[in-house]
Amino acid sequence: MRRPDRTTLALAGVLAVALGLRLWGIRTGLPFSYNADEERHFVPIAVRFFGHGLDPGYFLNPPGYTELLLLADALRYGGRGAVEHALATDPAQLYLLGRVVTALLGTAAVWLLYLTGARLFDRATALLAAALGAVAFLPVFYGHFALNDVPALAAATLALLATARVLRGGARARTVALGGLAAGVAAGTKYTAGVALLPLLSAVALEARRRRDAPGAAAARGAALALGAALAGFLLANPYALLDLPAFREGLALQRHDASGDELAKLGLTQNDGVLYYLWTLTWGAGWIPALAALGGALRLALRDRRLALALLPAPLLFLLFMGEQERYFARWLLPVLPIVLLLAASFGMAVARAAARRWPAWAGPAAALVALALLGQGVMSSIHVDHVLSRPDTRGSLRAWMLAHVPRGAGIVVEPVIPHAWLDDDAGRPLWRAWNTLRADVDDAGRPLRRARYVKVDRYERTLRPALLDRYVARGYCWVAIASTQFGRALAQPREVPRAIAYYHALARVRGRLVALFSPYRSGARPPAFNFDWSFDYEPGIYARPGPQIAVFRLIGCRPRPARPLSSRR
Repeated sequence: MRRPDRTTLALAGVLAVALGLRLWGIRTGLPFSYNADEERHFVPIAVRFFGHGLDPGYFLNPPGYTELLLLADALRYGGRGAVEHALATDPAQLYLLGRVVTALLGTAAVWLLYLTGARLFDRATALLAAALGAVAFLPVFYGHFALNDVPALAAATLALLATARVLRGGARARTVALGGLAAGVAAGTKYTAGVALLPLLSAVALEARRRRDAPGAAAARGAALALGAALAGFLLANPYALLDLPAFREGLALQRHDASGDELAKLGLTQNDGVLYYLWTLTWGAGWIPALAALGGALRLALRDRRLALALLPAPLLFLLFMGEQERYFARWLLPVLPIVLLLAASFGMAVARAAARRWPAWAGPAAALVALALLGQGVMSSIHVDHVLSRPDTRGSLRAWMLAHVPRGAGIVVEPVIPHAWLDDDAGRPLWRAWNTLRADVDDAGRPLRRARYVKVDRYERTLRPALLDRYVARGYCWVAIASTQFGRALAQPREVPRAIAYYHALARVRGRLVALFSPYRSGARPPAFNFDWSFDYEPGIYARPGPQIAVFRLIGCRPRPARPLSSRR
């Protein structure tokens, strides 16, 4: 039996680190899920599949990852009854199972990145790229949650591996089909991950041209095979896109609307240029030095290997331009093209190390170590920091513990929409307090009264606020009001957009309320950062000491709680 060589042992170490960074802090927030997408769109819908089939009932998010959770739940719990019982009595275990699936897929993506790099460059470059994928902040952070971003990343990386095999080994039909299938599954897991198909199509065309034997026909056949396999992969992950075509088209339209946003929904998104925002995202999502190295790698590739450049470079460039044109942008939306960025960074880093070794042979080893340290250092520090943060109690959990100790059961409370419904219930599913429904509004976006109250999304919650609400709280006995920085921070970032909300917060803090509790996620003495959507939820800045928003609790002056009355179970 052959002993593994040093590169294989190093790869095993990289994969172990990748998995460890994704499992450390994976219980964050439990027994509650404070990520709205995880709590509403994936874990509970996977449970619903047991009783209603694979029709997700909506297509805002494609169901590929949800179907994978269905399989994991079936293997763990068996049938419908056991899974539904778990959701009703111990949902934390379902969230944890989904998170572990994500962590494993995130680690698999690192392995696939190594295989891709070994095909396109060499094993040393591949190892460095895998190490970057193992420690880069964005895939590490989102590798902790039952969300579709990292699973789509894994499928997209598999499609990139097939692209590499086409470029280096010829456009064999099974390789092209595998790549197309993987790209289709990626799109069926997260729509924008379908960008993984573009490098494959480029590789098929380039390989056909290299053969010079009827290149046009060969390219057409290869493209047809890739597209057909991609369609099959997409329908495998999202069968009701065909079976319920009208609902699918409606979901896509809604997805485009949500991605493009509007002036109300993007309150707090102060960045004005999406392309610059995503370029900035790379400086902390992957790291400053890796981002600059990726630029160097792209330029070097364009000069030295135009064939490979034509296969790899258009996808991230076009993706960046497309996503940057939307009115809303978030760092995790960049994940589908991150593998290409990391490969470019690793290739440039190894080129620098080898140039140094040729110039100073005696310093070859230290030069390589210095390059690796420079590329990996920021990711290692950021990921260790955020894992430490995630492993500590969430501020919303601390708020709940304080309320249990200081607010009578059945009393009226107002908590901004930063908590799941289960947060308000005891272990038997009975409400602990009377909670004001913050997502029902009796005014329109201009503040004009409505005849009938309407449901509003979290994005529009700030538009419903005005000082008169405080009078209604007092009149109805809702005496405790908790506000969170992930909501009031949006208003403070753009006060001219929501003057009534600013007046509401001012009246609450300065006139009508008395501060009785404060829960901060920041280090002692640290000054809170300016509001940023990504940094408010992913805790990348070093000032964070624990997860969650900053929360302030006010007791309304002159408010008398109504007598407690029995509250029925929600379950």
